[in-house]
Amino acid sequence: MQNNKCKICRRLGTKLFLKGDRCMTPKCAMIKKPYAPGEPSKKRRSNMSEYGKELAEKQKLKNWYNLSEKQFSNYVKAVLAEKAKAKNPVLLLIQKLESRFDNVIFRLGWAASRPKARQLISHYHFYVNGKRVNIPSYRLTKGDKISLNPGSQKKPVFENLAKDLKKYEPPVWIKLDKEKLEAEIIGSASTEEALPPAEVSTIFEYYSR
Repeated sequence: MQNNKCKICRRLGTKLFLKGDRCMTPKCAMIKKPYAPGEPSKKRRSNMSEYGKELAEKQKLKNWYNLSEKQFSNYVKAVLAEKAKAKNPVLLLIQKLESRFDNVIFRLGWAASRPKARQLISHYHFYVNGKRVNIPSYRLTKGDKISLNPGSQKKPVFENLAKDLKKYEPPVWIKLDKEKLEAEIIGSASTEEALPPAEVSTIFEYYSR
């Protein structure tokens, strides 16, 4: 039976990397079946209305960051409330989403996907500024330091982490010590580096209706 996460990518026509390493292999559903569930393999998606396009872009970004509708709408509405002051609302939204604890753990290469990062955080595997934090939505800011719980380092889920990180480079706004498994937020995310899979400006239009 086709995995629900794979169906999300196929339905939206975009690879959202919801299953971590599997998405980088030929087993990826977007490679094997690059069309929406229920569609003939050659059929193209029909033309959508403006509302349909806005909805699709919203769904892409929401699922990319592994958020519920309520969580995602709260982020967008917070940016809309600040829109008059914000020079770049698209950047502001991306920075809010990228600064989530679960996203940072994923960006550090400490988890293969954002859903996996959320799971690891909920099991108290990480510290923020020396304190255990188990809230995936926790917002990290410049100067915050993240580390792996010493008691977790020998657990099977992390046994190959040091090896996997050797060729991995995190975003420039996160400083990573690969040997000590410690990191520090030293800046803010950019849309160019985050590479969101959606046309973010249309998402504001969707929520402004």
